[in-house]
Amino acid sequence: MPNALTIQSLPDEHAIELARESSAALARLLQSHPDQDRAQVRMDGEDLILPRQAIDLLRTMLAEMAQGNGITVLPVHAQLTTQEAANLLNVSRPYLVKLLENNALPFTKVGSHRRIALSDVLGYKRKQDEAADAAMQELADQAQELGLGY
Repeated sequence: MPNALTIQSLPDEHAIELARESSAALARLLQSHPDQDRAQVRMDGEDLILPRQAIDLLRTMLAEMAQGNGITVLPVHAQLTTQEAANLLNVSRPYLVKLLENNALPFTKVGSHRRIALSDVLGYKRKQDEAADAAMQELADQAQELGLGY
């Protein structure tokens, strides 16, 4: 993926525990200083000043690592290939191409290649997830009405 930062391996047990402790400590600090717009970090004797958004992102990444997950960071303006978008949506590339051809997702062409904005893919995914949640809730409501024990 263009401009992607991916941690190629899953964290080991030591990294998971360290991430768990760091994530919890960072979450407490962020909660106790909600108006703080920057943070000072010391590394190898050098002080760094980081913006709040970077600290929030770091906390999110540590929380994912604490659960044993790998991480990929992409800029919001990233343009994805059809395969990258299909992977993100967990669908096949041919299915994604049909979505593009049916105007379910906007895309641009670079030569003969389609490119899809990450923000559009995430928006589509959010709408699909909301529709799935609503359908699941409707099924649960129907099961309750019918006394099926759900």
